[in-house]
Amino acid sequence: MSSKGRVVPLSSELPDGHSNASAYKPAVLPPRVMLQQFNDFIKYIVEVVGSDNVDVITSKDMLDDGSYEKPTYTHDPHYVLEQDFFLASAVVAPRTVSEVQKIVRAANDVSIPLWPISIGRNSGYGGAAPRVSGSVVLNMGKNMNKILEVNVDGAYCVVEPGVSFMDMHEYLVEYNLRDKLWVDVPDLGGGSILGNTLERGVGYTPYGDHWMMHSGMEVVLPTGELLRTGMGALPEPRRPETMGLRPEDQPWNKTAQLFPYGFGPYVDGLFSQSNLGIVTKLGMWLFPNPGGYQSYLITIPRDEDLKQAVDIIRPLRLSMVMQNVPTLRHILLDAAVLGSKAQYSSKIEPLSDDDMDEIAKKLNLGRWNFYGALYGPEPIRNAMWSVIQQCFSAIPGVKFYFPEDTAENSVLRVRHKTLQGIPTFDELKWIDWVPNGAHLFFSPIAKCAGEDAMMQYAITKKRCREAGLDFLGTFTIGMREMHHIVCIVFNKKSAEDKKKAHWLIRTLIDDCAARGWGEYRTHLAVMDQIMGTYSWNDSVLLKFNEVLKNAIDPNGIIAPGKSGVWPKQYDKREWKL
Repeated sequence: MSSKGRVVPLSSELPDGHSNASAYKPAVLPPRVMLQQFNDFIKYIVEVVGSDNVDVITSKDMLDDGSYEKPTYTHDPHYVLEQDFFLASAVVAPRTVSEVQKIVRAANDVSIPLWPISIGRNSGYGGAAPRVSGSVVLNMGKNMNKILEVNVDGAYCVVEPGVSFMDMHEYLVEYNLRDKLWVDVPDLGGGSILGNTLERGVGYTPYGDHWMMHSGMEVVLPTGELLRTGMGALPEPRRPETMGLRPEDQPWNKTAQLFPYGFGPYVDGLFSQSNLGIVTKLGMWLFPNPGGYQSYLITIPRDEDLKQAVDIIRPLRLSMVMQNVPTLRHILLDAAVLGSKAQYSSKIEPLSDDDMDEIAKKLNLGRWNFYGALYGPEPIRNAMWSVIQQCFSAIPGVKFYFPEDTAENSVLRVRHKTLQGIPTFDELKWIDWVPNGAHLFFSPIAKCAGEDAMMQYAITKKRCREAGLDFLGTFTIGMREMHHIVCIVFNKKSAEDKKKAHWLIRTLIDDCAARGWGEYRTHLAVMDQIMGTYSWNDSVLLKFNEVLKNAIDPNGIIAPGKSGVWPKQYDKREWKL
């Protein structure tokens, strides 16, 4: 691999009409970059992508937290530190793969860090904000937002970074394909399919493990070279109509989206939660319409029933009697979807067990609520449901519901859509549990066993109480493990609340690591801490990632600090949080 010669002209080399004066003065410069170097870079980038696709952040007064519908690209809208702690110097939106390559090569000339995002809705994990302030955020989804292919026979799609789950669903509806294909969706439908998959996000149909369901990616490497992975590295036979096409425009190998591994070392994982390249295209499997569907809710009355419930779930999930990715949700998470805390109580402090029992009674829910679905023709669904009902009936007081048995605004009616691949936005509502609501996600992995679930719940609930915050959480059930998603909701306009939230997540990371539990994904502010917990054999995993980083990205330009992996240009002792 090699990067080409210098592409950013020095000020003295700028064409006529370009002033040598520093026209752009960002609120924060990239590390070790002089103002004139930054200006040379930005002037060149304007020539590449056009002025409409370049925004320089000149003042902290420009910062607007935006909303989920209109995300900000400059900073974390759910900031737990100061609003401008993770701040971009500029936001650049390339229109084509070749423009991404030009930007990368230019960044190499002056060692400007780039922070690629897809749509910017990485909510609860830092949004679009860069780990290194002064980085140039690459908004990959603004212009590169095409659904390049939907293949019905192969049940897959190929998408660019800006394609959301909602976009794909609407495409399937528009072209009358919903009777053949569904797209698996996460809780919120506005996120990028590509971005969510690279972060190893989850959905809730039988195709809920998004990373498992991808096949083939196209990546701009830190040198500016273009890579296709798996079977995508095998060229399609040449045809007259494809002669002379640029590499990014050439057709994929016909098996690239069918078999993800190809030949030789499997490199796709190097570009997941990583800083080794910029993914420009992704192949994703779509879920064939199963020929029948039924969502359900099982309410579990007592807090301590969690143990028995998880032990019932495990064999059912392993044997795939439970076909999809189900969720076991705490009462306050469901309550928060349906209303703010003030609608249930005048308390500011965490709600008591009696309070939660009262809320559960009011909403006709349990202290834990299990949401799942049945797929396939009616005889198959009936057989599965019979087994599930029989197993859960061992818990005294459980109740079983289909959507039509519940209120019009029930969480089950929302999940009824989500579990069949229809995107929604209702889950946004729990962020408003408190005034000026913001959130962090704490996301440890647990063994799918009742004892582990109870231990992890007890620890997180205890620490939430110590912090003065309510516990809102859910266990998302994989094939053999559980993602325990703890929703740390706080008032972002309260300095005290932000301190509580930051203390809580840092304390929980250490608590869980001491018991052998690690997080699968995290917020910018604690990436270093979490990577530090993966310390087996003198932190050889981190050392290996650093070797790869310095070899593949010798100038350290792609997302320095992402997932706690720093290039040699950055002194970890100074940058580590």
